Formats: sequence, C-alpha cells, structure tokens
Amino acid sequence: METNSFFGDVCKYFDKAALHTDHPKGLLEQIKMCNSVYHFKFPLRLDDDKYEVIDAWRVEHSHHMLPVKGGIRFSSMVCEDEVMALAALMTYKCAVVNVPFGGGKGGVKVDPWKYKTNELERITRRYAVELIKKNFIGPGIDVPAPDYGTGPREMAWIADTYMTFNSTNTGQSDSLACITGKPISQQGIGGRKEATGRGVFFAIREACNVADDMKTLGLKPGLDGKTVIVQGLGNVGYHAAKFIEEGGGIIVGLIEREGGIYDPKGLDVEEVFKHRKDTGSLLNYKNAKEFKNGSEVLEQECDILVPAALENQIHKGNAANIKAKIIGEGANGPITAEAEEILLKKGKLILADMYANAGGVTVSYFEWLKNLSHVAFGRMEKRYDEFSHGNFVDVIEDLTKSKLTPQQKNMVIKGASEVDLVNSGLEDTMITAYHQIRETWKSNPKIDSFRTAAFVVAIEKIGESYMNLGIFP
Repeated sequence: METNSFFGDVCKYFDKAALHTDHPKGLLEQIKMCNSVYHFKFPLRLDDDKYEVIDAWRVEHSHHMLPVKGGIRFSSMVCEDEVMALAALMTYKCAVVNVPFGGGKGGVKVDPWKYKTNELERITRRYAVELIKKNFIGPGIDVPAPDYGTGPREMAWIADTYMTFNSTNTGQSDSLACITGKPISQQGIGGRKEATGRGVFFAIREACNVADDMKTLGLKPGLDGKTVIVQGLGNVGYHAAKFIEEGGGIIVGLIEREGGIYDPKGLDVEEVFKHRKDTGSLLNYKNAKEFKNGSEVLEQECDILVPAALENQIHKGNAANIKAKIIGEGANGPITAEAEEILLKKGKLILADMYANAGGVTVSYFEWLKNLSHVAFGRMEKRYDEFSHGNFVDVIEDLTKSKLTPQQKNMVIKGASEVDLVNSGLEDTMITAYHQIRETWKSNPKIDSFRTAAFVVAIEKIGESYMNLGIFP
C-alpha cells in the first residue's frame, strides 16, 4: 500500500469541490486549514513502576460554530496528520447533516489492548487534564466523543475528571455536556452505541431506494437481496452489517484483523460474531471460504462494499479490483484520493464518509442537548401520548363496534421512548442530508461524484456561517 497524507487527501477533495463555489480564496483557505493543533506529551507510570512517555493530540479544525466536536482515538498508528484529517472531516460531516458544531478530533498514540484497565484509566484521565489545562474541552468549547480504541468507559473517566477540575465553576450543572458517548448511567443517550452503524445502513438504504441511480448501476431498486461485504466487526461494522441484514441485504463477506471469510450464499452476522468471540478469530467459520489476508475479501463479488475499519484500505494498488458497485464508507477515509479516481472511472457510487459516517455525531448532538436540558427525550410526553392515543382508539372502537387485539392496541397507543426518538431523528437526518447532497450532485453536470457534492454542500454552509459572522463580507 502506498504511503500518503490523509489530511492531504481531504484537502484534495476540498479543493476539487471548492471550484464549484463562488467563495473568495481567503475564505476557502480559512475553511480548509486547521485552526488549532495541540500536540503534547505526558508520562505514564505502569504497574511495574516503569515509565513511558505518551504522545497525544487534540485538533480543533473549525471555529465557525462552537463547540467543536470529534472523537478521541487510542491507536498505536495515531499521528498528527491523521488527527488533522479526522478533525477536518468532522467539520464537513457536521455541516452536511446540519449539526451545529465545528470539527475537532483527538488522538493518543497507544495500543489500548496492551494496557491494563487501571493503566488505561491513568492515560485517559491525564489526557483529560491536559485538555482542561489548555481549555481544549468544555460544553461550549470542545466536546469529545468515543472513536477507535475508546468507548463509554473512557468517556465516563473524562467526564468525571472534568467535573472534578470544574467543581467550583458556575457552569458545573452542565459539566456532563463536556463529552458524549457516555454510559446511560452517566447521562448518555439510548441508541448512541449503534448510531454510526445505523447511520451507514440508512445511507445505503436511501441510495438503493433511488430507482434512477440503481438503473445506472445495473441494479434493481431497494436493498432487499443485494449482496454486501463489510470490513470490520467493531462497533461500526458490526451494527452496519446487522442492520443491513435486517433490512434485506445479504452479508456475503466479513473482514477483521486476522483475516476474512466469504460465502456467496450468505453469512449469519450474529453467528459469525459469536464464533469470533468464542474462538478469537473469524477464520474456520462453517462453509465459508477463508482468507488469511483479509484485504483480498474486498475484491470479491458483491453489490455493496462497506469498509468500516481504518483509513486507506482501498488504494491505487487494489482499487481496480473492487467489484462492488456501491461503496458505503463506514470508516473515515477508507479510500485514498488516487483510488477514488480509479473507482469513479469504473462507474462506482461512493457514499462518502463525511455523510455515511455521520450517524455518530448526529446522536452525539442529541446527547449534548439532553445534557444541557437535563431531561431525557420522551420523558415529558410519553405517557401523555399513550393516554391520548388510547382515548382515540377507544372512540374508534366504539364507533366501528370492532375491537383491536391487545397487541394491535399496544402498537397503536405506544408512546415514543428516548431510543425511538433518537432513531427517528437519526433516520430523518440521514434521509434529508442524502437528498440534499444528491440534488446538488445531479443539478450540476460538472460535479463528478457524490463526495464532491457533499463537500460543496458543506463548504456553502460553512462559508455562509463565516460571512454571517462578518469576518468575510
């Protein structure tokens, strides 16, 4: 695989889209470049009393809206270029799905699977302290979230550390809004864990429902019966595969670090997941052809490919071999800029990460709103709705002299829970954003791809925001 700059690729995509806007050069430069890059080091004492020095970053890409928003990645491959690229993508991602945040990202250069729990806690809390000292975290400043290598546990540690250091501040009542992706017990929100994968599913389903686009690709409308390969069985890939399967897609290939499996007749996602949990590997799954080199599965026959692992998985060395007609980017930056040119020439539809991967930040926005309002979604109206719906059903039954079964009645009168509202809000967000991007794409024959259209949409929204601030008249 070739070595390339992830941030450089994002800038190439930006520059390509910027040609289709009328903004002045200075404004475009302001939108494109990172506002703040904070690189710091801190010591870690291990349980055996040895010390390591840890590299860490927090990048705030755009302050056109505050707070900025973006996850914290724990990975031995983290570098400044990657964190800058991910922060930039967060800016554009928030813009295309109408989430009022600027973009940010964090990274800690560690392999989280090599450390004990209490060592990880020390890493996480010290990282949070460094952000607090430099004012790189806060409900109205910078709101991190989970990313690769982190989860609700780490977010709870950061929230606790932030509250400890801000216990005398007047904004203490909103302190839990300093971070999202927290456990439910720490005022997290239902549906957050599966949000990114669910968003990928909504993106692919919506694309498949557009008959004209499917005809161009030589496919029938709808997700039902389409064959799908998913790379990654982490949080994003697992949930994307699960929801696609439930939506009628046929999962024929799955890829993880240890290799991949492929079965044109279909794989049972839950069974494969359990097999990997029990054996420690995807390999040796019943009836499936296995590949020690998982990247080879990317090149197998399928209608839809979902790279949901890390960046640069599809590059100029393998792009020509990709057989999928639709690629839904579940990960950030899984396709290099050079690879995209190859894929577009072959007529592929690429659902760009800045749209398809936006489910997580959308539901993080809902969690942030919940933390600021101090009330769970649905709490105020759920019972009232059930009571009023029940009265309506009673009137209809009385007028028609017919009775619903208890199951039918419960389905009709059920009030929306927090998870119901979160999933509904996410679905509406992904559908609305898809058609806004597609309309921009199809209305301008000079725009060559869905990704370029998504960047155009983002640039227009961010540019308008800067101009409304009076910075660029």
